[in-house]
Amino acid sequence: MRIIRHSDPDYSRQLDALSADSSLFDSVIEDRTWAILQSVRERGDAALVELTERFDGANLAADQLAVTSAELLNASLQADDSLRAAVAEAHRNIAAFAKRSLRKPWEMRNSHGGVVGEKFDPFQRVGIYIPGGTAPLVSTALMTVTLAKVAGCSEIVVCTPPGRDGSINPALLFAARTAGATEVHRVGGAQAIAALGYGTASIRRVQKIFGPGNAYVVAAKRLLFGQVAVDLLPGPSEVCVLADDSAKPAFIAADLLAQAEHGSGHERVWLVTPSAKLIRAVEKEVAKQLKSLTRRDFIERILRENATMIQTKDLAAGIGLVNHLAPEHCEVMTKQARKVSAQLVTSGAIFLGNDSPTVLGDYVAGPSHTLPTGGAGASFAGLTVDQFQRRTSIVEYTRPAVKKALGAVRKFAALEGLDAHGRSAEVRLD
Repeated sequence: MRIIRHSDPDYSRQLDALSADSSLFDSVIEDRTWAILQSVRERGDAALVELTERFDGANLAADQLAVTSAELLNASLQADDSLRAAVAEAHRNIAAFAKRSLRKPWEMRNSHGGVVGEKFDPFQRVGIYIPGGTAPLVSTALMTVTLAKVAGCSEIVVCTPPGRDGSINPALLFAARTAGATEVHRVGGAQAIAALGYGTASIRRVQKIFGPGNAYVVAAKRLLFGQVAVDLLPGPSEVCVLADDSAKPAFIAADLLAQAEHGSGHERVWLVTPSAKLIRAVEKEVAKQLKSLTRRDFIERILRENATMIQTKDLAAGIGLVNHLAPEHCEVMTKQARKVSAQLVTSGAIFLGNDSPTVLGDYVAGPSHTLPTGGAGASFAGLTVDQFQRRTSIVEYTRPAVKKALGAVRKFAALEGLDAHGRSAEVRLD
């Protein structure tokens, strides 16, 4: 892991490099993604079949892209008691959190006596991307599909890449079915996002696309924005630990290693602390714990290329740096962690204290683990149930209310030279 110290003569330059554009904004990836989108738009299912064989090694016909009801039922029958219990526990917490977050309709009377308000309706057809690759992200099915179900979406379409034999991990299928998915398709990558956005003969287009993915998936969502609504830009995973001398080095090391093992090669991990002693202790713990981990090759790549420990002048400087990095996950292992967290305003999710590892948020705590990465946290929040709701404003006036508003309406209409606008209110009082 690279170490940067506030005493380094090029400290500022090194910090700037940490927040350089991530893989989410790679022009080469964007060009390749655009070509995939256009292929699917023009050739539909034929392109999906061809791209699935090219990128996933699965030779499927168009009528094999959809997972059948029998396959979903069989996956459920294969689920053992421990899987059922884990899925039920996580699903219960995620659903409870989502229900508390639902937006509800409201009304008020404005200064004219007119009624104004908002109503919130679920999107009728939504698409959810669940990554495959080196690890079946069973938890992502729960962290996304559950929210759509709680919001009341009637059609919940899941896309996920198949294995070389065309199969999808049965535990993932079980979780998706349990959470409420109404369709599952064995299509991955940017081509899945294209199918959801444009529609093909096999996959009807959706109103909004959700879910994390690799750099190609995120680029596809960004390029399709406007053609279809999208949630946010959740790419390769990140964790930043903000710590002082009260933190436990073994815990920090374990959390950094956990985040580095995803396998895309673009994950980023940071330790930010004013303590040189803590940095040395964490460095030793990382080396010690790494030896026993099964995904050591993936982790070592991240430790070489995208892992940094930064010694700041003090904790206040550390807080400023974390806000600048806008990490996906921020663990606060300091004295008065809650007080410190109040000053963190760009993180996707914050985990307080020595006993709140990111993995709890990944799997079972309740808030969705689909979060902004690559610095997008400065502008985007994580996935919430209200993003599955469509907001509509409501306006209801009576004749007396129109009369009270007419003076201001006439003034604006005159200023803008739009006499028909003014007349449309006046006619109510003729």
